[in-house]
Amino acid sequence: MVTTIDLDDETDRWKWVCPRGHRSWEATNNHFWCAECARTYAGDDYDPEFDHLHNLASGETVHRDDLRLLTRAGPYDSLRGGSA
Repeated sequence: MVTTIDLDDETDRWKWVCPRGHRSWEATNNHFWCAECARTYAGDDYDPEFDHLHNLASGETVHRDDLRLLTRAGPYDSLRGGSA
């Protein structure tokens, strides 16, 4: 089952957090990246790149391949000319 996140809807987007619980994640290529993890854990062995998000509202964790990211301009993958 594919889950949709509207990246332009702050309420929808803020339900989702990185594996460390931060909301400062961004979709990049085929994974996600968290700015807060990059700042907080710089120099540690923790990688700010990851492939799943956690939904605080439902408690579920969803892999990137099972997420559909939407923007006002359309699906995120269409904006990049491939899959995101």
